[in-house]
Amino acid sequence: MLDRFNAVYPIRYTVLALCVAGFAASLVMLLVTGQGWPALLLSGVLAGVGLHDIRQTKSSILRNYPVMGHLRFMLEFIRPEMRQYFIESDAEAAPFSRSQRSLVYQRAKGELDNRPFGTQLDVSRHGYEWINHSVQPTHIASHDFRITIGPTTAQPYSASIFNISAMSFGALSAPAILALNSGAKRGGFAHDTGEGSISQHHRVHGGDLIWEIGSGYFGCRNDDGSFSAERFTTSASQPQVKMIELKLSQGAKPGHGGILPGAKVTPEIAAARGVPAGKDCVSPSSHSAFSTPAEMMHFIARLRELSGGKPTGFKFCIGHPWEWFAMVKAMLETGITPDFIVVDGAEGGTGAAPLEFTDHVGAPVQEGLLLVHNTLLGVGLRSKISLGSAGKIISAFDIARMMALGADWCNSGRAFMFALGCIQAQTCHTGNCPTGVTTQDPLRQKALIVPDKAERVWRFHQSTLKALKEILEAAGLRHTGDLTAHHIVRRINDTEVRLLSNLVLHVKEGSLLTDLDSQHQVFKLYWPLASAHSFAVTTPPEKASSPSRPLPVAT
Repeated sequence: MLDRFNAVYPIRYTVLALCVAGFAASLVMLLVTGQGWPALLLSGVLAGVGLHDIRQTKSSILRNYPVMGHLRFMLEFIRPEMRQYFIESDAEAAPFSRSQRSLVYQRAKGELDNRPFGTQLDVSRHGYEWINHSVQPTHIASHDFRITIGPTTAQPYSASIFNISAMSFGALSAPAILALNSGAKRGGFAHDTGEGSISQHHRVHGGDLIWEIGSGYFGCRNDDGSFSAERFTTSASQPQVKMIELKLSQGAKPGHGGILPGAKVTPEIAAARGVPAGKDCVSPSSHSAFSTPAEMMHFIARLRELSGGKPTGFKFCIGHPWEWFAMVKAMLETGITPDFIVVDGAEGGTGAAPLEFTDHVGAPVQEGLLLVHNTLLGVGLRSKISLGSAGKIISAFDIARMMALGADWCNSGRAFMFALGCIQAQTCHTGNCPTGVTTQDPLRQKALIVPDKAERVWRFHQSTLKALKEILEAAGLRHTGDLTAHHIVRRINDTEVRLLSNLVLHVKEGSLLTDLDSQHQVFKLYWPLASAHSFAVTTPPEKASSPSRPLPVAT
């Protein structure tokens, strides 16, 4: 019967009909009694919305469900928050779990981060990992673990092993940059500028800076977008700048490039980047200062010289293995080595990116770090180049694990965003950040109080390194440099666990140059195809009987 009635009068129009009826009734009441203005206005607005819904052509839902259809969009709008607060479990990561975020919040606020009643993790889950402890724990005097980057340069840098990843002014708000740099200054750790260059906000508190030079050469470009040696020298010579980082790609969107629309290029952003205000700011997908691996090494040497001998290296997310091998061959041929390399994982994501790039482009940090670490070992260059890694680094165990795989230090972006108060609303690219971290809206930025958030940034860094110190002591170690893959254990299945050292790729010192035939397939297939004078393969790949896997890690 309901179906027959619906065929005569579509029930989905009932809400609109009630609004129209309410408007008519309110009008009559107003004429008769002189009262009912609020009801008249409300019903009139709703009736007008419904009539507009039926006539508009952009939304099929609103045409079929006038007035009522807006409820669907309202619920969809708040769905992420409702899911985060009421549905997700504490261990469900999307992309960071509530447990991970809570850990940062607690440490940043100086609250207790201990947990009662045992672990909430499923220790029988395949892939679960832990670090073995020792019956003879050590005692470490300080949690301020440091490494020297560029020891043979004119201005080597004593770096913390935990630093702030590249996040540009423009992507982050001015108060966020001020708070991050102030926290870094107090804690003695480094703040990567991102490719947006050094803004006035980076200079206020004087915290150590890693100046990232992207393909747009922001802060050191000529008017045509090419590299300007003069402008680079002016900024690179500032004492606050401790290292120079050439960005080849980032984990969030490797190989993509980007455009900051002119409407978002404010005078402040334009001044920092050296571009016209109000005009589109383009980050090309590749560099114009070099086109071959050998040219890239000479460009790195030039940047080191122009900066006055500061440690100079590059950051990238691993893609085609032969391109990475070509860079290594260029190091060997030219005799020029970067002082450091930062391996960014595809799980990184402070920069907004197309979904396909976020989900399916670039190698995860484990595979990228292992390939870089082992290649440098295989050609005898590992001792000359420091390795950093980035990609979902939150806890002390995350740092320990990356160092066990070959990293010398770790960078984190989103963890320090959480320390600033980020709630993972995932509206970074809209300008509507609810906490003032990733918006250029002056009103929204006022929510972020710099002194308070700077304190939280410093406190999170200190608390995390103290936790790392306790992990190392429990494992019987004395420095992060003592960590190896032998210390990490992974569950393989219900009845089997293995040391990480038995699962990941290992290359002996210098063996790539003397015994290529005994190496892993990734080296046997792609090392011969790489050339110091081209990023492309030198000859077409031979057809192999076994499938080629560009980035295998298992032995």
